[in-house]
Amino acid sequence: MEIIEKYQLQLLETAIIIAFLLLINFIFRKWSTRITNKLHLAAERHKITIRIINAATILIGAITLAGIWGLNQEELFVFFTSTLTVLGIAFFAQWSILSNITSGILLFFNHPLHIGDTIKIIDKDLPVEGVLKDITVFFMHVETIDGEYITIPNSVVTQKIISITAKSKKRTALSDKPVKGSDIEEPI
Repeated sequence: MEIIEKYQLQLLETAIIIAFLLLINFIFRKWSTRITNKLHLAAERHKITIRIINAATILIGAITLAGIWGLNQEELFVFFTSTLTVLGIAFFAQWSILSNITSGILLFFNHPLHIGDTIKIIDKDLPVEGVLKDITVFFMHVETIDGEYITIPNSVVTQKIISITAKSKKRTALSDKPVKGSDIEEPI
């Protein structure tokens, strides 16, 4: 019983932080689902975004709980600013892994590309034209007109001009309702 009394404040703060992070995670997941349904985005893109939201929640929770349970605040500050610096560099670094993850998030929320669209990446050195097959956390997968399967880093998409030459006729949403004009059947 002495141990509980000794750490009563930390236990209370821990419970509050966990409840707050679960609430924030829930809100962001619902927001992501709403955007996915509204824009008729592929379910795969939604799953990737949910993974990133979960990872960010866990990271923020771990840092906060480490501070509550006795990690030196100066060390926590150094770690936090270092992490923000790395993320800041990721926005500008062309080939970093973090840049591809960040670009993947931007593609999910702000780009009109959809899986199944026929696209053309306008590049003087290596132009690519084909059907967008998948968008993952790090890469886009395009099947060219010649039948080649090309993997393109997400950061390239945010740096190059992309022309959508034909929209996908079938869009998969998370809702059970079929997309207007698609051949998706309603569940029984």
